[in-house]
Amino acid sequence: MTGFSAAWLALREPADHAARDPGLTAALAGALAERDGLRVVDLGCGAGSNLRALAPHLPLEQHWCLVDHDPALLGAARAALADWADAAEAAGEALRLRRGDRRITVAFRRHDLAVGLGGLLDDERPDLVTAAALFDLVSEEWIERAARAVAASGSVFHTVLTYDGEEEWTPPHPADAALHAAFLAHQTRDKGFGPAAGPAASEALERAFRALGYRTRHAESPWRFGAGPLLAALAEGKAAAAAETGMVAPKVAQAWAEARRAPETRAVIGHIDLLALPGA
Repeated sequence: MTGFSAAWLALREPADHAARDPGLTAALAGALAERDGLRVVDLGCGAGSNLRALAPHLPLEQHWCLVDHDPALLGAARAALADWADAAEAAGEALRLRRGDRRITVAFRRHDLAVGLGGLLDDERPDLVTAAALFDLVSEEWIERAARAVAASGSVFHTVLTYDGEEEWTPPHPADAALHAAFLAHQTRDKGFGPAAGPAASEALERAFRALGYRTRHAESPWRFGAGPLLAALAEGKAAAAAETGMVAPKVAQAWAEARRAPETRAVIGHIDLLALPGA
């Protein structure tokens, strides 16, 4: 599976949190408001950003299981959550956190998501299965299997920041179209779960959950930002991915990335948030 560094995840966290659709977050909170001792499984948790964004909107007593294949990211999540909390204490392998009036117990589970979710969800019995910036990396077949596992558990499902392929970079650059076409081709490469769904992931998720009797809602959640470290890192990553495809010359890709360091550069990067609720 494709991995991400804790430094990259920390750099993007403010933009991720700002991009989330507040209406969908409110709908999720309303659907779970009556749950007592809410149980949450966070897939591909990285350094815990999804918990930090969602926990303030969920019931007062929460039990999270953070799932990632990378032990270094699970360690980074533990450290970042302890810093984020008003109070934190170890509870065996777990953490007990207090943040405002929320009491949050966090377990950390190393698990290769490529093998599936069935056993994981059977063990954890979640009320909510959630993820951030994950599903564009997996295949449509994996999405269908994951949806069946979530439905079998009867859980609410919520995912945010699934890349939708829409980007606007300003001012225009002569290589924009070629870079973007190459990047989209790279997005569908195998990231460890079969050919990635890439920008088709949100539609595949919604289709899969509706077929299982879920009610779904989606909303746009684009990144919007100007010149700075995040935009520079994003441009470098996009240029490198585009060059890997062979569809653009490396020198063209690098020139594009360097141009995007200009102080007048702006970018809008499209994402979709999705909420799926069981029942008619």
